Amino acid sequence: MTAQVPHILVVGGGYVGMYTAYGLRKAARRGKIRVTVVDPRSVMTYQPFLPEAAAGSVEPRHVVVPLRKTLKGCRVVTGRVTSIDHEHKVAKVMPEEGPDYELAYDQIVVALGSVARTLPIPGLADEATGFKNVEEAIALRNKVLDRLDVAASQPDPALRKAALTFVFVGGGYAGVEGFAELEDMARYATRYYDNIQPEDMRWVLVEATNRILPEVGPELGKYTVEQLRKRNMEVRLETRLESCEKGRVVLSDGEEFDADTIVWTAGVKANPALGRTDLPLDDKGRVKCLANLRIEGLDDAWSAGDNAAVPDLTSETGAYCAPNAQHAVRQANLLAANILRAVDGEAPRDYKHKYVGSVASLGLHKGVAQLYGVKVKGWPAWFLHRTYHVSRVPTFNRKARVVLDWTLALFFRREVTSLGSLQMPNEEFRRAANS
Repeated sequence: MTAQVPHILVVGGGYVGMYTAYGLRKAARRGKIRVTVVDPRSVMTYQPFLPEAAAGSVEPRHVVVPLRKTLKGCRVVTGRVTSIDHEHKVAKVMPEEGPDYELAYDQIVVALGSVARTLPIPGLADEATGFKNVEEAIALRNKVLDRLDVAASQPDPALRKAALTFVFVGGGYAGVEGFAELEDMARYATRYYDNIQPEDMRWVLVEATNRILPEVGPELGKYTVEQLRKRNMEVRLETRLESCEKGRVVLSDGEEFDADTIVWTAGVKANPALGRTDLPLDDKGRVKCLANLRIEGLDDAWSAGDNAAVPDLTSETGAYCAPNAQHAVRQANLLAANILRAVDGEAPRDYKHKYVGSVASLGLHKGVAQLYGVKVKGWPAWFLHRTYHVSRVPTFNRKARVVLDWTLALFFRREVTSLGSLQMPNEEFRRAANS
């Protein structure tokens, strides 16, 4: 490492990490800086499309962006940063295989993002699945379709009922969109079963507060509840999951029932790996940042996104930017520009973005949206949802593939094949070996 070529270490390959490195790649290719991105995964997942991937509206491979292909000129390390010693400008990396090693840097971008915020609920870790990456989306799709197969082949009424009961915990974007999209897919799939009707399924959304989708406002949140209930889907507000041991769901209102499928989407928290750094953190475990995205008190450390407490300059109450993709992408673009300004000895600029609104899909041709204060429902909102998110998917390659998926869906029926056996590829071989 030489002083003439600053080494920029980007910790994390999600929204902030990928977009920041993407903004730095040209300078890296010119030899002005060196950029290293470290992430346990070799792809960036565009999470807003996970519900559509789970429902089969988008090919799962098209909602992930390969880091090495996209970040030409940057070095990509597949591994996990286990600690950061910024005083000595060294990060410890745990690769997929082999011993840990130290990686020195001149400037660092902390983009570790968030993880699922779980609670000590009995059975949650063993029975539930999350909904933050494409593997979970594919597994959930396969499980829903697999449960339909089980129910169709199961004479026991109790087992059949449990197989056709699907519970989502959390009424934010991930929970509501996943809940609605998968029910829409499963409802369509029942036409291929002679002994399963849509009304045989039970879909339950559990939300601890008194509203869902708070980002779209109370009016559209109430509208969403009404639309879901019209589809015979249960929305339990001001209700908590108390236990789910061995698939036995116990709710705070006293009801108990069996469910084979339980999905946890009840919020996120800053990556706990930040606790193994010497960076300043707030009471929520987020990195303290200035409005220019520098970490407080440090000239050579930066952060943004879910793991950062960035002041919202458009707020009059001293609030921080919300942990969502809209802020993360824009912060990352400014972050890359600010790093290059710092390298050139210029002053970085402050981040200021007024939240433009939110869009949410409720299944095929159904949605809600609030943009610049304008409320939209139904098909127009669903169209806005798709238009907005395809515009935000990184790279033209991915945009084209997603649009092609949607175009083909206009001419061909929805694909409802389960590939659940892919999760246990050696099962048939084991049976043959043990027979």
